[in-house]
Amino acid sequence: MHILLIGSGGREHALAWKIAGSPLLTKLWCAPGNPGIAREAECIALDVANHAAVIDFCRANKVDLVVVGPETPLAAGIVDDLAAAGIKAFGPSKLAAQLEGSKGFTKDLCSEFNIPTGAYRRFTRAAEALAYVRTQGAPIVVKADGLAAGKGVVVAKTLAEAEAAIEMMFGGGFGTAGAEVVIEEFLEGREVSFFALCDGETAIPLASAQDHKRVFDHDEGPNTGGMGAYSPAPFVTAEVHDQIMQRIIAPTIAGMKARGMPFKGILYAGLMLTAEGPKLFEYNVRFGDPECQVLMLRMMSDLVPAMLASCDGQLKNFDLRWFPEAAVTVVMAAKGYPGDYRKGSVIEGLEDAAKVDGAEIFHAGTVAKDGAILANGGRVLNVCASAATVTEAQARAYRAVDLIKWADGFCRRDIAWQAIAAERG
Repeated sequence: MHILLIGSGGREHALAWKIAGSPLLTKLWCAPGNPGIAREAECIALDVANHAAVIDFCRANKVDLVVVGPETPLAAGIVDDLAAAGIKAFGPSKLAAQLEGSKGFTKDLCSEFNIPTGAYRRFTRAAEALAYVRTQGAPIVVKADGLAAGKGVVVAKTLAEAEAAIEMMFGGGFGTAGAEVVIEEFLEGREVSFFALCDGETAIPLASAQDHKRVFDHDEGPNTGGMGAYSPAPFVTAEVHDQIMQRIIAPTIAGMKARGMPFKGILYAGLMLTAEGPKLFEYNVRFGDPECQVLMLRMMSDLVPAMLASCDGQLKNFDLRWFPEAAVTVVMAAKGYPGDYRKGSVIEGLEDAAKVDGAEIFHAGTVAKDGAILANGGRVLNVCASAATVTEAQARAYRAVDLIKWADGFCRRDIAWQAIAAERG
């Protein structure tokens, strides 16, 4: 098979690594890719926003499957345009991608199909939103309706924080993403991520995984795109797993089908385990980054047939198998992230780090220049490792981190601490 992967981050490097191991593969391209992905695929300078150019490339190179990593091209309808040109693509249609592209769309779907979620209201004017939060009080959650690169959510602990968030969003802080704002109840509980592979009718759960959103140890500092992840997640017990599938994932798939926009691809639920059971606080319509990295390390099955079955509506009789080992990924980021950071610093020691037993290093924001690897983003490297326990996987990951020489980089030193505490009992 000829496969084109779209994206350039750590998630896409993990996907490229996994796809490259498939016996079905004859040729893999990645647009635009990165220096790490270049070891698994031929990276091409294709403007992903130009759907006609992507279609032309697929036709010229007889591409059998396009795998879309990030949310932006999905929300722009790349899967629809490829399908219209007769090219198979893994991921949801533009309409189905609204589950991530519009917070209000998802909340309305929840209320229509009785999917447990926090109480909410949608606003298009700041004055009404401000009046509402003043009646509700804090803590309360303020969200930009549209895509804001994972940064469009403010969990306001005080009324002043909520008011500032509303003013910032309606003041254009997130551009058009904040033209509508959703205000919702603050949910008390433990946050978990849940992933399902979907084909429009059937959803198959993936292994459990959990990320760490805060930038600093002990879950302090601002939210980020994710500073690390681990799998399996101890808090998704068999009972919780069944509740999530029955009360949240299954009604979502049925509801989307009923709305005439069946969901295909990866559905990623952000959930809060509350006293009343699991409640949904957000959907994403693609693999999480960095959760994808630990899931790919643990997936025993070939990913390519799974993606084809999703595209073709054939998941009914499909089974995914997983290695019993645990996996951990630690994100190395540029100092200053998620605020301002510097690009272009040199990273050394990657070969030594990769030699650590069970380690795998994925590139998230790097560029190659004159034979050196330079930092080229906020989140730059994903240092991963698998082992029999989460405790040992974490130790291996940090052994690899400590072999990387990058003066401008930093990472959290406590990734997977919840799972390690659970292992210690």
